[in-house]
This record gives sequence, C-alpha cells and structure tokens, in this order.
Amino acid sequence: MEELRGEIVRVSGPLVVAKGMQGAKMYDVVRVGEMGLVGEIIELRGDRASIQVYEDTAGIGPGERVVSTNQPLNVELGPGLIESIFDGIQRPLDKVMAKTGNLITRGVNIPALDRTRKWEFEAVARQGEIVSAGFLLGRVRETTLVEHRISLPPGMEGEIIDISSGSFTIEETIARVKDKEGVIHDIRMLQRWPVRKGRPYQRRLAPNQLLSTGQRVIDTFFPVAKGGTASIPGPFGSGKTVVQHQLAKWADADIVVYIGCGERGNEMTDVLLEFPTLKDPKSGEPLMKRTVLVANTSNMPVAAREASIYTGITIAEYFRDMGYNVAVMADSTSRWAEALREISGRLEEMPGEEGYPAYLPSKTAEFYERAGRVICLGPDGREGTLTIIGAVSPPGGDLSDPVVQATLKVVKVFWGLDSKLAYRRHFPAINWLLSYSLYLEALRDYFNQVTGVDWLGVRNHAMEILEKEAELEEIVRLVGRDTLSMHDQLLLESAKSIREDFLHQIAFDPIDTYTSFKKQQKLLSLILGTHDAFMEALKRGVELEKIISHPVRV
Repeated sequence: MEELRGEIVRVSGPLVVAKGMQGAKMYDVVRVGEMGLVGEIIELRGDRASIQVYEDTAGIGPGERVVSTNQPLNVELGPGLIESIFDGIQRPLDKVMAKTGNLITRGVNIPALDRTRKWEFEAVARQGEIVSAGFLLGRVRETTLVEHRISLPPGMEGEIIDISSGSFTIEETIARVKDKEGVIHDIRMLQRWPVRKGRPYQRRLAPNQLLSTGQRVIDTFFPVAKGGTASIPGPFGSGKTVVQHQLAKWADADIVVYIGCGERGNEMTDVLLEFPTLKDPKSGEPLMKRTVLVANTSNMPVAAREASIYTGITIAEYFRDMGYNVAVMADSTSRWAEALREISGRLEEMPGEEGYPAYLPSKTAEFYERAGRVICLGPDGREGTLTIIGAVSPPGGDLSDPVVQATLKVVKVFWGLDSKLAYRRHFPAINWLLSYSLYLEALRDYFNQVTGVDWLGVRNHAMEILEKEAELEEIVRLVGRDTLSMHDQLLLESAKSIREDFLHQIAFDPIDTYTSFKKQQKLLSLILGTHDAFMEALKRGVELEKIISHPVRV
C-alpha cells in the first residue's frame, strides 16, 4: 500500500490537525512530526484529519509531516505479557527506562514484547488436523502460575501442514496452515489485535459463580460474579485505590490486569513496588506471576489515558480466550472520562452535561460490555470469564456526576464509598445502606451449594439488623439510648458487632487482609447465632446488663 503523507496545519495541545489525508480511515495510527510521535485519527473532514497524539506535542508546528501506518491502534499478544508493565499504548516501561532513562523520551519506538527471548513451545495439535479459529495449537510455560495457550487466530481456518515443538521466539514460525483456497499461512506465537474491537467468542453465558475477593463486605453482602461488572464510586480519600489494590491482590482470578488510568504516580509506584513482594494465597508464588500492569499516571499525556483502558481490556480478552478467569481493575474511569472531555473540547464538539461529550454513556457501556462469561472459540468448548471492576472519582463524592450515572446504567454491582465511614476509620468504607449487587439471585444456588445453608437468608438477616440500626440511630440522637426497649438496645449491640467484627477489615494486617469465604460464613453465622441466642435469653427474662456483659461478647 502506498504511504499516506499529510501536513500539519494546526496544533492544540494533544490535538493535531493535518491536511492532505485523503484515503485515511478513522482510528488509523499515524506518526506525527519529525520525531515520529504516535497518534490516532479521531475525526475526518474532507482531506483533513484530527489526530490525538499520545505524546507531548511541544515543539511540533505547522508544515511538519504526518505519516499514516494504515493500521488501527493495536496491541501485541503473545508470551511475555505476564509480569510486564506497559504504558497506555503498550510500550514496555522497563525497556523504555533502560533505553531513555527515568522519563519517556518522545518518539521512542520499542516493541511491546521481547523479540529475542526464546520460549519452549509444546505442540498439542498434529499435522493433517483440520483447524479453525481458537483451535489450541500448543502451550508455553510463561510463568510458574500461567500456562500460555497458543491458539489459531480469529478469522483463520484450514489444515495444519506443519507444526513442531521446540524453542522459538514469538516471531518465528511454529506451524503452517493451508486455507480453503490453498494459501499457506505461517503461524507465529505473536498476534496483534485492534484495541477498540472486542475479541470474538462462540456465545455468552449467564454469570453464576462468585468472584471471591477475600473482602467480607463484598463477598457476603455485595458479591460480584465471575464475568460481571462492578463500580466503586467515592470521594477522594475514601479508599477507592486501596479497595482496588485489595481486589487485585486477592480476587479469585487466574489473571489480573491492573490499569492505572490517570492515577497518582506515587500510588502506581506503591503497586509496582508492592506486587512483586506479595504472595498468591493459593500457590504461595509472587502475585506478579499472574499480573499485567498498564500504567498511565496523571502526569503522562492525556490522550494515552483514553487509550489505556482499551489496551488493558484487549490484553484481558486475550487471556480470557485461553479459558482463564480474568479480572480487570480500572482506576479510575473518571480520569479516563476527563481525557475524553479534553479531547472533545479541542475538537470543538457540542458538549454534554458538565462539559463531557454527548457520547460518554455509549463509550462507558462499550467498555463495560466487554466483560462476560463466554464459551471461547475452538472445538473444545473452553469457558473463560472477564470481570471488570472500575473505580469512579466524582468531585466531592457527588453520585449525580455524569460519569457515575453513565457507569451505574451498565454495571450490576455498586460499592458506594462513604467519606463519613472513612473519617471514622471504618475501612473498607463501603456504605452497606447505599450499595447493592444484582447478582444475589444468580448466585443463590452457588452459595447454597458451597455453604450447605440458605446463605442469602443469613445475609438478609444481617442486613435487616443493620437497616434497623440505621432507623434506631435517629431516635437515639433525638431522645437518647435509654428510651429504647431492651430488644432494640440488644439489636444495636448486635449491629455493632456486625459492623466492627465483620464489616471492618484491616487491609494492612497480614491476617485480616484476606478472609476466605468459608471463614466469612463461620464468622457471620457465629455473630448471628449469638444474636439469636441472646434475643431468646432476653425473652426468658434474663437482664440486659448480664447479656451485654457476657464473656462471649467481651
């Protein structure tokens, strides 16, 4: 294809307008200016293209050239993803630092995956087999926790005429497939996929299994299913990032993709320093052995922030297609939406509510709808799940913020963080009266099978106590606690036990940071069993003071 070249006519921050771009297509990647800055076409008007540049445009001016790659923004997929740290457009930050120092030099062009490292490929397909998209060709042991499964790329089918085990780089041919037209295709471990296009699957299934997180207030009261979606809105300082870190550490997922989207640099540094030291609770291996990090901090170019969540979700879909349970942590989608707003403003588009673009809800839905529990491509019918958990940072904790409202329209779990709980040092500061989960009924059979009891009944009993406490607190504030009946006073004590002994969880305590679901079941059952026994004792005439001072409660 003939190289498409244009000329810059206007520069406005990360937005560059170029003329002479006839034949260009939406979302094509271009190289801007003499330094070859990476950009993406986001608007076309005649022969003029508006380009969002993923790097600082200082020093770029009219008259400089723009060269199109004629390809959309894509990510490299293959062995080497696990334990990697990428920026928003999948540049490996460790290799960038080795080449340019602590700051990313503009125009640096480094492949996302190592081209020189050899991987031991174990072929499982055989010569002569008829294969289609998703057919498992072989395996690579990527880390001690992750077996990388190499499959035939989407859109391809035919007969294997050659395949071999051995030591290969990701660009070397591992197999050759002849399609129906007789054309022979070289198959490599390296694949590429456009980030704005969801990867295909056979069919979608209903999410009906718990994504265990080890966080009591989440697993027991407001659970999320594998393949589900959840949102954590809350004001600054209420603990969103800590909750996200806890979920990334302890969620019952085979693969974790953590996207630091506009996050503070020091918080992302904490993740990078802490994750290699953490041990996986199931295997005892470092958590980084099953983690991919995408870091686009608040001081990095704003346009790359917009791309970072697509980079992360595409990598996650790739591992989902191997049959893994994948969890994506996006922190924070508010800063992603702010990037959309800035680019939209520079494009002079008609603003929507609070200046956000009118297409904010559809963009938000497009992202979250890539979650799900699916039957992957391939004849083996393997099942994979992709769970998305996004943090939202509304100004002042205002839940009427457009980003929060657009998110709540598409997610099924809402963990509402409360600044009042945070000020009282109650963490996680998830308000049990505001939060909800729409997966409770879908998970009923799962809970009953795991616990052997009507677990939703137990959970609802605890919620009734907490809701009754909220009603009684208003009376206590007005006329004092002594005006309450002994029944209500005892109920307040039980509610306090649920709040302080069950819902309150210390993230930095080596024992309390993670609670298995079996332990959660026993703990809550013990609290409620004690509550019921004390209520029965009260009915039999036992004095309230004796009940409250019972050694079990001390």
